[in-house]
Amino acid sequence: MVREHTIAVLPGDGIAREVIPEAVRVLESIQDVQDERYLKFKEFECGGEYYAETGREWSQEAERFAKEEADAILFGAVGCLDDDDNPIRLPDGNLAGYSIALGLRFELDLFANVRPVRLYEGVPTPLNIKDDTEIDLVIVRENTEGLYSPVRGTLTRCGNQEMAIDVRTISRRGSERVTRFAFELSQKRNGAPSDQVKRVTCVDKSNLLAGCMLFRNVYNLVAEDFPDVERDYQYVDAFAQGLVLKPSRYDVAVAPNEFGDIVSDVGAAIQGGLGMAPAASIGEKRAVFEPVHGSAPKYYGQGKANPIASILSAAMMLDWLSDRYADKNCASGASAIREAVADVLREGKVRTFDICREKWSDVNPASTREVGREIAKRAQQNIQER
Repeated sequence: MVREHTIAVLPGDGIAREVIPEAVRVLESIQDVQDERYLKFKEFECGGEYYAETGREWSQEAERFAKEEADAILFGAVGCLDDDDNPIRLPDGNLAGYSIALGLRFELDLFANVRPVRLYEGVPTPLNIKDDTEIDLVIVRENTEGLYSPVRGTLTRCGNQEMAIDVRTISRRGSERVTRFAFELSQKRNGAPSDQVKRVTCVDKSNLLAGCMLFRNVYNLVAEDFPDVERDYQYVDAFAQGLVLKPSRYDVAVAPNEFGDIVSDVGAAIQGGLGMAPAASIGEKRAVFEPVHGSAPKYYGQGKANPIASILSAAMMLDWLSDRYADKNCASGASAIREAVADVLREGKVRTFDICREKWSDVNPASTREVGREIAKRAQQNIQER
């Protein structure tokens, strides 16, 4: 009997309300042509707008379902503006929606943030490269420690904020499990585009920072268990340059939280922009899948946002479910979605405004829904042709 996977769908705010429905559309469409339906969706309102209306970032039912019942979470983005165009914030100063976007990472212990950086044929990149296949790597960042761990505070005198302190935490356990995740991921891949060598690059600043020294020491210990994967080391500033100068030498990179966050946005830029960048936050038992981009309030309601990052995040969700539950339907669906995205981008006729650049500048931009419908149709065809 086919297992039914329960999926919490949390669109959130802004353009996420437009792109997440397209990801769900694609997921529904592939099930329509497969033998069984294996995904059950339950959608909830959440984020800044919901907070402004209710005083809560999400309902108690949504929180319970996402944290306790859902097999996986498909999440959009949070963050919206008030009538004066100021961000809606919580009493503690965090953006409304913080406990969803970041809170889930800590509460569900989603220790690995996974960001594929792949340039699809038909997508403009700022780099002068001869072949789109030169960019195909994955950045894995530790997701629960570093500068983003909630160890911070301020010093105020006479009503004036005199000092702010953010504590960077790096632990042996946190470093070990994310590094092991990166090596195991490299084993599943085809290696770096330039030489097909399976390689994990340790990205740190161990020439200066004690936390990075620990991170690299743990990396070396973990690497001993993976003799088939090459070790590689780069300081974070050199790695940022490397992404621009020769991205083809990278297979998988692993980094502490804040460094990984920064360099993965460089990765998004070289793969065509945030609209092309999917992501996942993965733990031992739970996972959240979301596009890298934010809620982009200024574009909300225009129907022009690129849904491909959300659609590719949905494919990552199917990969994870396939691995976790040995589900062939999920594996087939993930492959069909990526093939559909590649087909649509290669043809170049249906694309949103953000990638109507360079030799595609004469293409009439398609809407968010038009792109979603085209990818859904192609994904169905891919499954039927197998």
